[in-house]
Amino acid sequence: MIYFVGAGPGDIELLTLKAVRVLEKADAVLYTGSLVPAEILQYCREDAHIEDSRDMDYAEIFSFLEKYSQKLTVRLHTGDPSLYSTIAKQIEFLESRGIEYTVIPGVSAAFAAAASLGLEYTLPGISQTLVISRVEGRTPNPERLETILACKNSSKVFYLSIKLIESLVAEALRAGYAPDTPCWVVEKASWREERVYRGTLEDIAPKVSHIGGVALILLGDFLHRKSTQSSYLYGGGES
Repeated sequence: MIYFVGAGPGDIELLTLKAVRVLEKADAVLYTGSLVPAEILQYCREDAHIEDSRDMDYAEIFSFLEKYSQKLTVRLHTGDPSLYSTIAKQIEFLESRGIEYTVIPGVSAAFAAAASLGLEYTLPGISQTLVISRVEGRTPNPERLETILACKNSSKVFYLSIKLIESLVAEALRAGYAPDTPCWVVEKASWREERVYRGTLEDIAPKVSHIGGVALILLGDFLHRKSTQSSYLYGGGES
């Protein structure tokens, strides 16, 4: 059995109990070393076979999964496996070989960042929609950035885009966003090295130009953290 396990955003205590239990039993573990903190491997057995996939291509990953498919094997992905993890391609391979698998969800960095900042993405009167996306770079995005930004009353989180923040800012300004629209960056959300950069479309890019690693870009008026309407549920109205 292959277990795709969400390792969470970085803080080892944000692993789910289910994830810990599977790691403790695993015979083999393949983890993304560039994104998953090595401390998480402390839950593995001393005799478990552990490899880092950071320099592997698909063929090598598939070979590992097939080789250890008769054992309890964990494919450890950062955050939640449903976001930017490439599990779809791995699952396609497993199904073509008749290999069983299961997925254990994890805490995504977007929610770890919100927790660190005391944010709510769905503020009454401000936003009831959360858009998670990325700015197109080497990996194509079927949804045009201008289309994503057209939803101006949504809360937006951009993964894997920190090196393209100037393109995001330029497109947002062209789309009619005010220069003082809040735009924050959270580097390594929930890690011990976490850093937060608060700014606006007008000034955020120079503040984060040095970041070359894991970071999220948050954009929208939800960052003001102020509702303009009361919740019907708690404000005495009808839902």
